[in-house]
Amino acid sequence: MPLRDRIDAWSNTIQRRIAPDLPYSQSVYQERLRGYVSGAGRWLDLGCGHQVLPEWRGDEEQKLVGSAPFVVGLDADYDAIRRHRSISNLCHGDISRLPFRSESFDLVTANMVVEHLADPAAQFAEVARVLVPGGIFLFHTPNLRSYVIALAQLFPGPLKRRIAKFLDGRDMEDIYPTHYRANRDSEIRSIAERVGFAVSNVEFVLSGPSFSLLPPILIPELLWIRQLRQRPRFAKYRQTLICALKRT
Repeated sequence: MPLRDRIDAWSNTIQRRIAPDLPYSQSVYQERLRGYVSGAGRWLDLGCGHQVLPEWRGDEEQKLVGSAPFVVGLDADYDAIRRHRSISNLCHGDISRLPFRSESFDLVTANMVVEHLADPAAQFAEVARVLVPGGIFLFHTPNLRSYVIALAQLFPGPLKRRIAKFLDGRDMEDIYPTHYRANRDSEIRSIAERVGFAVSNVEFVLSGPSFSLLPPILIPELLWIRQLRQRPRFAKYRQTLICALKRT
């Protein structure tokens, strides 16, 4: 058995003992997204890359996209959208200047995109512009207060990208610069109020361990995740945020 597979098997065993039945934040996002897609006629997925959901959730993604009457994916990375596996209506564009008329969409989504926004106030305002009144902006993004981001910020960009490639198995071209300018509850609420959104929900979401391939770090990580799960006062330190903003 290859070394990586042996480490994965060991990590799964340890996780089942220390923090069993952990949710995965992408699964939680998928469930929240399904609820909003069911009521949306026109859906825009921002920073769509080449997929809406993670690589191993291809079947679920096809069903989700297939259930929507009209879906558009937008990304600044032309090579990425050329490889999109589920959305056929694709647009090469910039979130800061969305190439759509005002009030064009009922739902706008962004999965692990907001952390890359350099000017989230201006970019959220563009999202509000293309949403109909009462439309929803749903996004899933890392929580700046989480231990994962605290550790990531200790490393310079090039090294951080190599670590992400090793831990997540992502290609280097799929790893983009991060700014984390709308990755706290307070920042999101402040920006939302300024640009025409009401905050429907900000959810602090647990996920599985990030360092399962680094055994010396995995056990303390799982012990901390267990605390995040069991102690409500620690919820604000969970790994990700899922936010729903309503256009006023």
